[in-house]
Amino acid sequence: MSAPKAPSAPKDDVSTLTTLGQGATAYPRTVTPGLLETFPNAFPGRRYTVTFASEEFTSLCPKTGQPDFGMITIRYVPDERCIESKSLKLYLFSYRDEGTFMETLTNRILDDLVAACQPLEMEVTGDFAARGGITISVTAGYVKE
Repeated sequence: MSAPKAPSAPKDDVSTLTTLGQGATAYPRTVTPGLLETFPNAFPGRRYTVTFASEEFTSLCPKTGQPDFGMITIRYVPDERCIESKSLKLYLFSYRDEGTFMETLTNRILDDLVAACQPLEMEVTGDFAARGGITISVTAGYVKE
């Protein structure tokens, strides 16, 4: 008697992705939400969590122009679409020359990511290095109604 055949794994649809797999990477100089790419969730009926962490996030203080360094952590439960990681990296890099407060950029990142993939839930946390002896951690969340 032969063992039952396992169901075939779903194929990932990469047909709409334009950033992943390209030779040279062009880094943006301004915040560009249009860089964010998504792909179909192969398991839309299952609740699972995706976590991204970018330890090399930089932006600028809007008053002094001095660099702010931090770690951005994104946790989300996808619905129909998932975020493609290379496009996310380029999007986060686009903040490098952006003069904005940490509270503002954390909420902007959340808004842009929610608009891109319409998740069931999402949380964005920015943990920023000390400035003037004070560290700042900002968390913004979203739950689909």
